[in-house]
Amino acid sequence: MTFLVRLVINAVAIWLAAQWVDGIDLSSSGRGNGWDLIVLAGIAAVFTIVNAFIKPVVQLLSLPLLILTLGLFTLVINALMLMLTAWISTATDYGLLITGFGAAFWGALIISIVNFLLGAFVPDKR
Repeated sequence: MTFLVRLVINAVAIWLAAQWVDGIDLSSSGRGNGWDLIVLAGIAAVFTIVNAFIKPVVQLLSLPLLILTLGLFTLVINALMLMLTAWISTATDYGLLITGFGAAFWGALIISIVNFLLGAFVPDKR
């Protein structure tokens, strides 16, 4: 259940980032809004899996930079995870398109803020 809630939160965050940042685009399926929601859910699933499995390894390997920058390097890691999600999702005809690192940085910042705000409403597993 928590995975589905995180998936919905990530889908909303990615959609908002695509709306607000010029260099981020969601490719449309051309079949209507229902299919576009399925494409968005697929992108959010890839993003959730990347954040669950790859991001902790990258954070562990970049621990000296995280300590040196007092945690600000996390923004760079988040942008790289968003770019990795875009790269993985473009293996299909539908996906997330990011034009550069700047767009990925601002998109990752928006996604982090939306995840923080919407995640406050999700109860813990306790």
